[in-house]
Formats: sequence, C-alpha cells, structure tokens
Amino acid sequence: MRSNRLQLNTAKTKVLWSTSSRRLHLLPVSPIRVGTDQVMPVSVVRNLGIYMDADVSMRSHGSKTVAACFAILRQLRSIHRSVPHFVLQSLVSSLILQRLDYGNATLAGIPSHLTKRMQSVLNSAVRLVFSASRYDRITPLLTQLHSLKVPERIKFKLAVLVYKCIHQTAPPYLAEELHQSSADEARQRLRCASTSSLIVPRTRLSTIGDRSFPDAAARLWNTVAERHVGVVNICFQETFKDPSL
Repeated sequence: MRSNRLQLNTAKTKVLWSTSSRRLHLLPVSPIRVGTDQVMPVSVVRNLGIYMDADVSMRSHGSKTVAACFAILRQLRSIHRSVPHFVLQSLVSSLILQRLDYGNATLAGIPSHLTKRMQSVLNSAVRLVFSASRYDRITPLLTQLHSLKVPERIKFKLAVLVYKCIHQTAPPYLAEELHQSSADEARQRLRCASTSSLIVPRTRLSTIGDRSFPDAAARLWNTVAERHVGVVNICFQETFKDPSL
C-alpha cells in the first residue's frame, strides 16, 4: 500500500477469522495492527455483496437476502394492481430473482432450513405475479414461469461454472481447481477414464470441506451431468446462446 501511495481506511477495513462452529470461541478477539492502525476482528464480513460468517455457514447472507427481498415484495404488493402483468413480472425478475441468484453458487451445501427461507421468498414472489393465495400450490405456478426452486437454482449455477471450467471459458483460478479423471495416469484403465467425470478431492470436514468449490462442483457434475451428459450439454449451450436466460 505504501509503494502505491495508498492509505488504509480503518473504518472500512475488517478482519475475519474462520473456523468450524465448534471452535468459534477459540478465535482471537484482539485487534490486528496494520502499520499504525488497529483493525478489530468481526464475525461477519461483506465481500462483493456476499456476507460471510466466521463459521462459513452463510447464515447472514441468507438472512439479509430474505429480509431485503421481502421488503421489496411489500413495495411491489402495494402497486401490483396499478401495473400490467408483464411489468410486474419484469419487476419481480429484476428485483427479486436477481437477488436470489446473485452469488448463489457459494450457497452449495447450506442447511435445508436456509434454503427453505429463500424458497419462501420465491413462493411469495410467484404468488404475487399470479395474484394467487397462500394456499394455492406453488409447483404449477413455477412450471408456468419456467422457474426452478432455490436448491435447483443453486445446483444449476454450480453446474454452469463446471461446464465453463471444462470448456476453458471460466477464470483460471476456478478451472485449475477441477481435474478430470481421464487426465490422471493412475485411472487410465478405469471406466471413469472414458467419461468426463471429475476427481472428487478428499476433505476433512463435511460442513466446510464438502462445500468447497472443487468438492461440491465435482460431486454435482459426476452425479447429474454424467447421467444425462447429452441433454446437459445441449441445455448449457442453449443457455449461453440466449442472453435473456
């Protein structure tokens, strides 16, 4: 920072120590000295609009996303009778769905109670578009909108990233984390060597390690894409051709 003539803004600088939920009480709470400034550790930080907790549970990101979406839904509900249906659908898509989908690849492997809260936002948005009651079934309405549920939206975004990594259209720092089984000399004689399956790395903690991009992406690709590889490739190619998707 000194070589580039930059000055540290202590008010906008945060330090996050990460560990498992069982060891949160062991994290240091003393400030860290950076030059002449003292930076205090925090339990939640925001990076590029994504909130990260010290235990990497993404609980804060899910809660803040749900709160922001419901606040927008309350505003849209007050004007939904004054705007045409297609305008209301565009507002819901741009203001609600975009928030739910932003950075949702980082939500892979989160607990089901968090995805249920985000799904409640999607259900409320769809019911608002169709002026449906809370007792109407949501699945036919989602089908009519060609919309996936929240867990499937997360898996789709993760699968798209894997597809880009395999076809060398993703950033190198992501593509370097994935390794195909056919490239491993020890697996040349195995059946997986003739497929596009990925090597699943070993992890220590299922709550954190299994949610990392190399592990979660490889598991998803091996369980979904390999069963319907032709259909998946066609779907992804059509998605990249249509900029509206």
